[in-house]
Amino acid sequence: MTVIDNEMRSNEELIGRADLNDLEAIFATKSVQEADGLHPVKDNCEAVFTWNYEKGERPALDKLYEKAKRAQWNGNTDLPWETEVDPEAEFMKFRQANPGMSPLDTADLTGTCFAKWGEKEKMQMGIESQNWMLSQFTHGEQGALLCTAKIVETVPWIDAKYYAATQVVDEARHVEVFSRYLETKLGGIYSLNPHLGMLLDDIIADSRWDMTYLGMQIMVEGLALAAFGLMHATTQEPLLKKLLRYVMADEARHVAFGVLSLQDFYKDLNAAEIRERQEFAFEAAVRMRDRMQQQEVFERMGVPVKDAIHLLSQDGGQRDFQILLFSKIVPNCKKLGLLDAADGWLRTKFSEIGVIAFEDFEDTTQDEDVQAEGSPVDRELV
Repeated sequence: MTVIDNEMRSNEELIGRADLNDLEAIFATKSVQEADGLHPVKDNCEAVFTWNYEKGERPALDKLYEKAKRAQWNGNTDLPWETEVDPEAEFMKFRQANPGMSPLDTADLTGTCFAKWGEKEKMQMGIESQNWMLSQFTHGEQGALLCTAKIVETVPWIDAKYYAATQVVDEARHVEVFSRYLETKLGGIYSLNPHLGMLLDDIIADSRWDMTYLGMQIMVEGLALAAFGLMHATTQEPLLKKLLRYVMADEARHVAFGVLSLQDFYKDLNAAEIRERQEFAFEAAVRMRDRMQQQEVFERMGVPVKDAIHLLSQDGGQRDFQILLFSKIVPNCKKLGLLDAADGWLRTKFSEIGVIAFEDFEDTTQDEDVQAEGSPVDRELV
């Protein structure tokens, strides 16, 4: 990822393909599930001790740390796990509340396998889609667990180490509750999407502490926070709704932690270093957008790639959903100065993928959950 000059690198150099919207290329990327269920990644970081134990030298981080200590909750006892979940009934509620949202109801399906589908297959597709989405949340939360543990090691400031330690606990809790919901309420977990997997590997393998922040705290966690919000707004299932709301309360602090930590640091980087971080942010954005095509769902449902591409190419609702997922990322990148540095390179690239309209949304440091006091249980969030 080393940048030698300020020349604008091509999409092919950054992403591996010239056309960012090439669905065939996106579907051609396959995940590899290791036989032993373990995926090692070479972590090139060095652990950094600091002998400056002066707590509060970075007041915003210290304030966030104090809030995090008061905001803990227990995933085992603070959620209503006794709730009975009927995936088919929940899907029907969603369909009734969101008529015409599925492209299976609105697209021209002539000549595809979908033309032969009845309500049973459409329902199964909807259930699998939610299962897939929650599975990717689970994998992303494990990535966040590893990355935040790495931040504790590598960040040079004691206030950041203190806060990151609380986030390690948060991320462990998130992995716990998402995986439990999938195993006990939905019947299993999808494998890691390859596009998300490539991004997580890149973040973990990079030796620089600020790249871990940028990749995980700003990009992956930023998209997750928006995705959790959208799912929370559309689901009526009470256990999932409360689970998502509790996780969102934590995630807002996590993203704010990234913004507060990087804001001053980036002011001291030179043009080449800033361009490298802009390119990494853009690459991360495209990887996360690519994984939203849910190729594993189509594979499980036995849908030929050409039919899946035909459906996705007509799905304006899905494109709108993907764009909305960047509503947290773009304003945070602007807050960090990444949009307009280096002649506005990242602004140009975010405009290219259609997400720049979010630049004037509030950055996550202003989020209600960042400002609030107490745990989601104390605050009676639902």
